[in-house]
Amino acid sequence: MKKLKFILLTFITVVSFSACETDDDLEFVANEAEGIAFNTSFLENYVLNSSVQSNLAERFTWDDADFGVPTNITYYLQGATTSDFSDYMAGDLNDLGSNITNPEANEIPVTVGQMIALAEAAGLTNEPGTNTGMLYFRLMAVIGDDGLPSYSAIQGLNVELQEETTGGGSGIEPATWGVVGSGYNDWGGAGPDGQFYTTNEADVFVAYVTLIDGEIKFRENNAWDSDLGDNDADGTVEAGGANIAVTAGTYKITLNTAAATYTMEEFSWGVVGSGYNDWGASPDAKFYYDYTTDTFKVGVQLVDGEIKFRQNNEWTTDFGDTGADGTLDGGGDNIAVSAGHYNITLNFNDNTYTIEAGDVWGIVGSGYNDWGASPDFALTQVQPDIYVGEIATLLDGEIKFRANNDWASDFGDTGADGTLDAGGDNIAVTAGLYRVQMDTANGTYMLNKIQ
Repeated sequence: MKKLKFILLTFITVVSFSACETDDDLEFVANEAEGIAFNTSFLENYVLNSSVQSNLAERFTWDDADFGVPTNITYYLQGATTSDFSDYMAGDLNDLGSNITNPEANEIPVTVGQMIALAEAAGLTNEPGTNTGMLYFRLMAVIGDDGLPSYSAIQGLNVELQEETTGGGSGIEPATWGVVGSGYNDWGGAGPDGQFYTTNEADVFVAYVTLIDGEIKFRENNAWDSDLGDNDADGTVEAGGANIAVTAGTYKITLNTAAATYTMEEFSWGVVGSGYNDWGASPDAKFYYDYTTDTFKVGVQLVDGEIKFRQNNEWTTDFGDTGADGTLDGGGDNIAVSAGHYNITLNFNDNTYTIEAGDVWGIVGSGYNDWGASPDFALTQVQPDIYVGEIATLLDGEIKFRANNDWASDFGDTGADGTLDAGGDNIAVTAGLYRVQMDTANGTYMLNKIQ
């Protein structure tokens, strides 16, 4: 029978026993065991955001310890702020919300909030210059109730405290309103509603959503306590009104709750050119909206050539760069690019753009591209450590996430629990259309099947 306990030791005292000054020397020796070691695939860096304290930060796992004889073993996960585990102030992570759901499995989950508590005990803050450091963990195994402990090797983790993200300086915030329906998320059964955002006008909200054929409504807080439809299909909304028929496409929806009106217009920005899709031989690389900076972003693999940015996969509105100075010019010159993976940002507030080389995460597998027979389905980083992609058409099979169409860095899911594991097991998928999100800071992902 294995027992699990989770102890927070912000500072740990090492106490040793040596020979006593009597005729009978006493020596205390720890039990020796084989195989006390973590088998977790640890991340290179753990970004901890106080807005998601209940999310999983890491799941510590291990194999059974072997003391050479059958025995009951109690396991403890210990955390410290120093690598030598010196000086301690005892506490129990259960007091901070630890939830051990399966004591028979050799694992202990640590939440973001728990790791933040340990980081703060180490003196870290979310201010630049004092927001990064290391935390240290080890596994302790004890025979029965009174046995002396054996320990694993100490595992150091790099952590970064991140300030809670709100408007990110843009002045724009997520609104309480969202888009729900068969045309978006299977009436709420396939993930959260499409997000509306505030604007500089009171009671006017905007959403950028990719829809499929179906119907939609607008509702508050992902619940049916307050919803709006359109009884006459005339652009006005009524409380509890009729569903709104929509056709597949990417749209900008503007909702004015004060005037009880809404508009829907086809709206997308994309990358086109010899450097991406042979000037439109396939759909343009789609940009995603980032409310924290009020910009549009895309992660994309380019080849040697030229590109421009255009609206709605057509040439009615396009931007180039006449002068190669990072300025968006309507109908301007083509932009020369070299082969590689890039993150591109369009800022229509000051008519600028950036093209920066960097990791582009994507979906690979028998469930998408026969494990790399064609480029991976690219995801876009819209906020720090948050990557999204829609709409991905997957097949019956398996997938993983990897960076830059290469196997140097990949994530699977060992345990099929929605947790990202570096080099983990393939993820089984069934054929359909999906909205995808990957959170590398919290080690989680979502595959929301909408059809």
